[in-house]
Amino acid sequence: MIITYTRSFFLFVLLVEHLLSPALGFILGVGDGHIQCIETERRALLNIKQDLIDDHGHLDSWGSEEEKRDCCEWRGIQCSNQTGHITVLDLHVAELGDRHKPLRENSVEILSLEKNQLHGSLPDITRFSSLKELNVYQNNLDGYFPESFSQLSGLVVLDVAHNKLAGSLPDLTMFPSLKMLSISHNRLNGTITESLGGLSKLEILYANDNSFNGLITETHFWNLSQLQELFLNDNPLVLKFNSDWFPPFQLDVICLMSCNLGPDFPKWLQTQNDYISLDISDAGLSGSVPEWFWDLSPRVRFLNLSYNQLSGTVPDLSSKFVGSPGIDLSSNLFEGHLPLFPSNALSLSLSKNRFSGSISSVCNTMGRKFSFLDLSDNLLSGFIDDDCFTNGQQLIVLNLADNKFSGKIPTSVGSLSELQTFSLRNNSFSGEIPLSLRNCSRLRFLDLSYNRLSGKIPAWIGESQHNLVFFNLQSNEFHGSIPVQLCWLQNILLLDLSVNNISGTIPHCLENFTHMSRKQLDDNNNIYGYNFSASWGEGGGFQAKYADRALIGWKGRAYKYDKNLRLLRIINLAVNRLSGEIPGEITSLLALVGFNLSRNYLTGMIPGDIGKLKQLQWLDLSRNRLSGVIPASMAELHFLSYMDLSYNNLSGRIPTSTQLQSFDASSFAGNSEICGQPVIKKCPGDERPQVGPRKDDSQDNEENDDELRKWFLAGLGSGFSIGFVGVLGILVQRPSWIPAFF
Repeated sequence: MIITYTRSFFLFVLLVEHLLSPALGFILGVGDGHIQCIETERRALLNIKQDLIDDHGHLDSWGSEEEKRDCCEWRGIQCSNQTGHITVLDLHVAELGDRHKPLRENSVEILSLEKNQLHGSLPDITRFSSLKELNVYQNNLDGYFPESFSQLSGLVVLDVAHNKLAGSLPDLTMFPSLKMLSISHNRLNGTITESLGGLSKLEILYANDNSFNGLITETHFWNLSQLQELFLNDNPLVLKFNSDWFPPFQLDVICLMSCNLGPDFPKWLQTQNDYISLDISDAGLSGSVPEWFWDLSPRVRFLNLSYNQLSGTVPDLSSKFVGSPGIDLSSNLFEGHLPLFPSNALSLSLSKNRFSGSISSVCNTMGRKFSFLDLSDNLLSGFIDDDCFTNGQQLIVLNLADNKFSGKIPTSVGSLSELQTFSLRNNSFSGEIPLSLRNCSRLRFLDLSYNRLSGKIPAWIGESQHNLVFFNLQSNEFHGSIPVQLCWLQNILLLDLSVNNISGTIPHCLENFTHMSRKQLDDNNNIYGYNFSASWGEGGGFQAKYADRALIGWKGRAYKYDKNLRLLRIINLAVNRLSGEIPGEITSLLALVGFNLSRNYLTGMIPGDIGKLKQLQWLDLSRNRLSGVIPASMAELHFLSYMDLSYNNLSGRIPTSTQLQSFDASSFAGNSEICGQPVIKKCPGDERPQVGPRKDDSQDNEENDDELRKWFLAGLGSGFSIGFVGVLGILVQRPSWIPAFF
């Protein structure tokens, strides 16, 4: 935001309409025949400037000094060469110079106020009789459209996207010349007016991300023969057309995500044979995909059928796309072997289907432009060829989680120098983590949990993976000590080494996890957005967003975190063979949310100043050999919602606080010398006579380790587990406000 106007949009339009009226002005001429701006219009602009916030001086050329007298030379202003009247008022100065359209009228034709702070309702813009383009994209308009428009308008472009306009869309009959209508990302509701179908010159319709509802029928499109881009996505609309409907248009972009098109596959799509992008995800479709559909448009570069109930097999698509396409068939019921796809694809998401067999077809066709590959949650199996990923140098996301793969992790993953998310969770991979993975120095998410990996945790992970945010080795067969080099992972937010055979002491350098100490949190550190505008030319393209999710398991229940994942700071070292004391340095991690050291052989006392961890919500130190008193500072852990200190050698009075007394006595069981609420045993000096200690289960930390693991893995224990699941969303990217196809 460069220049802002904080008053009502209605007042601003009145100011422009009345003060720049050509009836009020006269033309100032100079000796060389050059036409300067009209004096009254110059004064009006100076009045407007007074209401603008221009912290960076972009309107310094607007002034009353003699050398600034010609307002036609001011930044953001264009005048007619014949009359001197202002024809363009553009306060979004970053885009000046991009528009050189013929200026024929003697009043404002283009009014560009995007990315300011205008508020209020949209006035009757038909009163601005010569206006051709109105752009108030990304302001704070929080009112309504007028109930009706008073007169015919020659408006060609109307862009009010990314505001807070509410209410219904009025009759649009007064805009017969409209070519672009952008009303997306507002709060508009009700049904979409059928007068839309009469806009015979309309080429671009952005109505997505509102709350429109009701039926969309043939009437809404009856005369839209020029329509090229249709965005109705993210509205609870129901599209119902006669089975023999033949649309009057041939669309370039079809985006109907989260509209109801089903349950039958929409037959009218068979008439669209020249589209570039098709998104009918989450559209209530079920059943098999008709064979005619797979005869895709020869220009298609983006296809999204995800989040439906589509079934059957997918044919060979290796020759069906041009350019570098994005393909998303995830969250359906497709089955059979993986189909062939174009070698120059940018992204491929087939997760949450029933595909089976090997991934050799993907390995053989993987091109050097591949950026996203998500095959998670299928029935894929077998070994992965060691050279499978040799050509995947551009891969950013590789997710093979929740399948049945086995064998070693291919060493060719070391070729993936751009990789940021790598998930093999819940397979049967064995052997050691390949040394070649150290080449993937941009990794942020590394999830190798629930496999059969073994060996020592490599020290080079701390040495080379400085960008790691989430690191999960849970439920494998790693042994040896925790390498001190892991403390070099300053960006780490979730560290899970639980359910392994790790021994030795906990490193004393935990304070180096600086992101766990910061109360100021980074935004969207688990969401990646990538633009592929080159996919179909300047100004267009699609955007892929990938969100990593953490699955946090507590007592048999799993909680998913995606948008709120950045709030978590968790260390989980449970169910290992760790010994020694809990490092006091842990109390420097002021933003820590979850801490689990249960089922180890830890001794010594709970750090006395553990109460400094005021963000702590989950604490599990159960089934160790800890001794001493429960620190009084624990009474300051006001956000603690889960705690287990059971089966240690703790003693003394339980500190008094609202939180600690709210836990069940089982959270303190197996500590025979503990007294005070909520346990039964009274402390010396308590008013009522002491009652004998409650009989416990006599379980100690020496019970069979295999049984402990089974108990933990069954989700019945008190610890928590972490898993990462990625969600890939590929959206057609809205071009700049002058569309590429306009």
